[in-house]
Amino acid sequence: MNTIKRYMFFVKPYKKQIGITIIIGILKFGIPLLFPLAMMYIIDDILLNETMTTDDQYNQLYWILGGMAVLFIVLRPPIEYYRQYFAQWIGNHILFDIRDHLFTHIQKLSLRFYSNRKVGEIISRVIHDVEQTKNFVITGLMNVWLDLATIVIAIIIMLNLNVWLTLVAISMFPFYGFSIKYFYQHLRKLTRVRSQALADVQGHLHERVQGMNVIRSFANEDYEQNQFSHRNKNFLTKALDHTKWNAKTFAVVNTVTDIAPLLVLFVSSLFVLQNGLEIGVMSAFVLYMERLYGPLRRLVNSSTTLTQSIASMDRVFEFIDEKYDITDKPSATALTHVDGKMTFDRVSFSYSENDHPILKDIRLDIPAGQTVALVGMSGGGKSTLVSLIPRFYDVTAGRILIDGKDIRDLEVRTLRDHIGMVLQDNILFSDSVKMNIKIGKPDATDEEVITAAKAANAHDFILGLEDGYDTEVGERGVKLSGGQKQRIAIARVFLKNPPILVFDEATSALDLESEHFIQEALEKLAKDRTTFIVAHRLSTITNADQIVVIEDGTVKEQGTHQELMQAQGAYYKLYSVQEV
Repeated sequence: MNTIKRYMFFVKPYKKQIGITIIIGILKFGIPLLFPLAMMYIIDDILLNETMTTDDQYNQLYWILGGMAVLFIVLRPPIEYYRQYFAQWIGNHILFDIRDHLFTHIQKLSLRFYSNRKVGEIISRVIHDVEQTKNFVITGLMNVWLDLATIVIAIIIMLNLNVWLTLVAISMFPFYGFSIKYFYQHLRKLTRVRSQALADVQGHLHERVQGMNVIRSFANEDYEQNQFSHRNKNFLTKALDHTKWNAKTFAVVNTVTDIAPLLVLFVSSLFVLQNGLEIGVMSAFVLYMERLYGPLRRLVNSSTTLTQSIASMDRVFEFIDEKYDITDKPSATALTHVDGKMTFDRVSFSYSENDHPILKDIRLDIPAGQTVALVGMSGGGKSTLVSLIPRFYDVTAGRILIDGKDIRDLEVRTLRDHIGMVLQDNILFSDSVKMNIKIGKPDATDEEVITAAKAANAHDFILGLEDGYDTEVGERGVKLSGGQKQRIAIARVFLKNPPILVFDEATSALDLESEHFIQEALEKLAKDRTTFIVAHRLSTITNADQIVVIEDGTVKEQGTHQELMQAQGAYYKLYSVQEV
């Protein structure tokens, strides 16, 4: 029930609209309840009334049928339209609110979370599971209550017609309630298992679609087909388990609901034969059995739908309950001005408590405006160190200071506002070149975008594209070369104009011509800013103010290019190998 209470938080703003929709629905379902009464009146008071003349019978019949025609042909259609419209309107608005909340949540989750989750599984929860919860609103908060209202009204009318027949009619209710309780507890569990299996298929598929060029290049189609078939078969097994239990539920519950009309037909026939019941009343009761047990059968479907919805809610709230690794302290202050002095005070870091430390007792002092190059063998911890600056992760021990302030005492959003990053593999979104540059400053003018592109040596190649700055770059920038993507990423940072820069192997995967353009742009960008460069090609960082050699998570050497070459230590060996 806690899951439903939490979901009601999103439903509460629309309680007025839900109430109006239920009232309209009661009218919609209430009108058909008049039909058996009309049938009873026509049979007993018109057709079998021997004291009424033929003309009076025709006159009464026309009035009754005319009134019913107005109800069913004139009034009921607009009532049905507005009930359906408002129900879907409410459901879709609630889904909008939930997905909006989830996207905010997604943007706050740490990179550690994403490193342990498949993108496809996250998408499955935000799209598929949230969509399933809409049925709770339409079915659980509206249709179920309308069906229950229909049943209550039908029982009240039936009690006024014949108490004993009514007791016979509702005699199967306890068996119906027991069946629902027995079957649907297990069905909810099976629904959650099936949804997880589907998310696994979606996550695997998303990865393989993104990596289709790798599959093709290694001719691994048969192997990947088997891998997908294995996951698809697992989903099929879970889906069939769910289907089997669902079929058992329908078989048992529908059998229970089918017994009651037979009992009413038998008992009412006996009452007629004993001259204790009019034919019209018997006919009305038989018709009311459909009005009574039709909603009950719909409640069976509703129970299945609600079970699936609640299982999806469980998965949605399980996702919402993921904790944030990076949060603002209650006393956190906004970072409004940065000079750029950086201090790493005995910084250590590991990805989890049980993992081997990636960084150990790092101590660095970087004056404002200096360029610091981090070099060393792959896996030494260079990229991890710079990822701590914008608080993608928090230090395990020690502290990082900006202008003497511990970055954990600052609002993380304002901290990142003052940091610009250019990575080895920068992500471009499937939008125009202009919009990808404007990520650095969403409210920038076209003139500012062009100025940033010129500074990043990107303006000329952009003008050569089919639609210039309006050219769509494709998913992840697939239509652009590696050097072109990097220059757009640099233009973003020029547009942002932050006081602290991080270049994480920004030129290591490029050809010499692209590297020249980008190196020129990076040097222009780094002027008078505190800059961290994670470098693979050491020839690109010889002019850095400080070069820090990191090996096995510790600072091995530190100094200028000339000082480290003269020392003939670890840096000298790395540089000599590359220059051979």
